Amino acid sequence: MSGHSKWATIKRKKAAIDAKRGKAFTKLIKEITVAAREGGGDPDANPRLRLAVDNAKSVNMPQDNIERAIKKATGELEGVNFTELTYEGYGPSGVAMLVESVTDNKNRTVAEVRHLFSKYGGSLGESGSVAWMFERKGVITLPKQNKTEDEIFEIVFEAGADDLQAEEEFFEVTTSLTSFEPVRRKLVEVGLEIDNASLQWLAKNTLPVSGEAAEKVMKLIDALEESDDVQNVFANADFIED
Repeated sequence: MSGHSKWATIKRKKAAIDAKRGKAFTKLIKEITVAAREGGGDPDANPRLRLAVDNAKSVNMPQDNIERAIKKATGELEGVNFTELTYEGYGPSGVAMLVESVTDNKNRTVAEVRHLFSKYGGSLGESGSVAWMFERKGVITLPKQNKTEDEIFEIVFEAGADDLQAEEEFFEVTTSLTSFEPVRRKLVEVGLEIDNASLQWLAKNTLPVSGEAAEKVMKLIDALEESDDVQNVFANADFIED
């Protein structure tokens, strides 16, 4: 069940960088706001909000910021009305991409996303053009913490995980949507540190890219992720080292 994914390593490093420079705060505040608006302001009764709050705490977001975002979403405080949008398109070398955004201005966001695709050698597609190539999964990354792959395997598969990848410095656990929370909760119960836990769009099949082509794809992904309106970028690229 284990393997190696350069893309998994890249995503983990990028998440760590975002957390250090505070960019994660902006994105997590938006996620907390949308989650609370859609499912209510009680984390115990709203799994999406509970996950967002836990992720915010993992990057040391002050409790006041979290509570303020929830109150804005539930109408206790005046706040911005955010909308969730997903864009689909192709990057360089035909790499399929999904871009999740949370915005207070749809026109601004679609114009920026379209511009970035064009600037970096891609093209924005119609709704449904690439979504069929992906499936929604839970993904949990955790540092190895002196645990063997067999030990982690036993913990997560007993809780319902689909897959486990052992990377050089961390484990990546993949789950179905229904098993995501039980697996995450089990890891917390046994005292294991979690780097990140999130719902992601994973490619059903990957497209190998390397060298200059890989660099072009990464430039587009980086540019999209730098946008304040973009929450997540998913690609079916399998980055191969030369």
